[in-house]
Amino acid sequence: MQTLKHKGYLCLVLHAHLPYIRHPEHDYFLEENWFYEAITETYIPLFDLFSRLTDDGINFRMTLSITPTLIEMFNDRLLMERYGRHIERLIELSEREVSRTKRDIHFAPVARMYRERFQRIRYLFDEVYEGDLVHILRQLQDTGNIEIISGAATHAYLPNLSLYSQAVKAQIKVGSMYYRKNFGRLPNGMWLPECGFVPGFDTYMREEGIRFFFLDTHGINHGKPLPRYGVYAPVLCPAGICAFGRDAETSGQVWSSIGGYPGDYDYRDFYRDIGFDIDKDHIKSFLHPYGTKTYTGLKYYRITGKTDRKEPYVIQRARDKAAEHAANFVMNREVQVNVLSETHGISPVITATYDAELFGHWWFEGTDWLENLMRKIYLSKVNFRTITPSDYLSQALHPGYLQICEPSMSSWGDMGYNAVWLNDRNDYLCRHLLKATERMLYLADKFPNAGGLLRRALNQAAREILLSQHSDWAFIIRNNTALEYAKRRFEEHIGRFTFLYQSIISENIAAKRLREIEDKDRIFKDIDYRVYSR
Repeated sequence: MQTLKHKGYLCLVLHAHLPYIRHPEHDYFLEENWFYEAITETYIPLFDLFSRLTDDGINFRMTLSITPTLIEMFNDRLLMERYGRHIERLIELSEREVSRTKRDIHFAPVARMYRERFQRIRYLFDEVYEGDLVHILRQLQDTGNIEIISGAATHAYLPNLSLYSQAVKAQIKVGSMYYRKNFGRLPNGMWLPECGFVPGFDTYMREEGIRFFFLDTHGINHGKPLPRYGVYAPVLCPAGICAFGRDAETSGQVWSSIGGYPGDYDYRDFYRDIGFDIDKDHIKSFLHPYGTKTYTGLKYYRITGKTDRKEPYVIQRARDKAAEHAANFVMNREVQVNVLSETHGISPVITATYDAELFGHWWFEGTDWLENLMRKIYLSKVNFRTITPSDYLSQALHPGYLQICEPSMSSWGDMGYNAVWLNDRNDYLCRHLLKATERMLYLADKFPNAGGLLRRALNQAAREILLSQHSDWAFIIRNNTALEYAKRRFEEHIGRFTFLYQSIISENIAAKRLREIEDKDRIFKDIDYRVYSR
């Protein structure tokens, strides 16, 4: 252990999550594309970036949270086979686009860029990673540059379940268990879904060996007693684990599509996709399996401004802007570190948390920005370094650095509390979730040592209750995006749970029907229903 030796630190955290989407009953399923798009546009580009930085001797430090649902999809053979076909179809589409645009001075370079990008993604996926994305994650963590932390089992918004503490504990326990299964070690940290916190959750995490987690700004700043350094030093919670608070300034600079970097007019426009822009017959082989127009990932226009008359995307101009914005971010952090250090007399830690999918997917140039940022920090004389929470906690020996505080109830959602996941559009979900949870607790207590078919049914009931708890369903319903899919998924999981509950209680478990449900929802193969036992 050693004391902090830099004037300040940047704790950069990327949170990677997608809901569990797997539809073996269909050859192609449109919503599975959310997963394939994220692999192509965010996950593999990020893994490739981390490997390049490591190979170049850039000793960056970054934290990556990976939810268990995402890990389970990475481990699913069916989904990985389907992704292989998906990237092949993208390469085929980009080849046709190179041919179609070859005489267009604006679009031809962009089409070639997509072809080269997709070909590299396929090469990495097939030849380097051999279709095993969890393996590359383990390798990246072993370099010491990436700290991977766990998440709750199915990214449930935990404050909505807090009436039943065992339901919250089950989400945390299963998340921790599947982290150990995939990474061969205990997780040091946990990402609470949506940063949703209620006092007492720290105790549940401590029981699983968690040392730290993350909160939104006001979760720290409204804590008791009021922390002296705000979010610029971790707080020690009553249970003895630490919370890092999100810095609002770094959040706005990178998150905001209006005042932040991603809204710059030279960056690629996410919504102008050829799946909607060009003649359907030209790309029918890509669209045909889904039966409707959809995003392809090939986009030829830049944001331009608040206008429908978009101008062509210029690759080098966007890359130059990413470098400029990375330099601006570094400059702002240097100023911030100087002010905080002089004001508080500590080496502040600035915690910057973002959805991983922002980089490459929503903000196409985000991975370029991240690479420029890391190289500039480590190849220039700046007054701060990036750091992981574990490294910071092991080095922050000054007794004043760990503030004693009980954080307040909070989330990082709009308005900062529960409104996104509990409102007049989606509040009906809660009564079903709570009733099903009550029934699951009853089953776990009634059958403490089940075996055979009964045990399988109880385990599957636990899977269905977890899948019904995805925060994504309430979020999508509230935002009215993919509304019917989210409602259907929630209703299906609650319906399957109710069927299993009634079958178990009536001692009439149909083996064939149970097999069908098990095949459809294969998540958490090793789950033990007694995680719900009180």
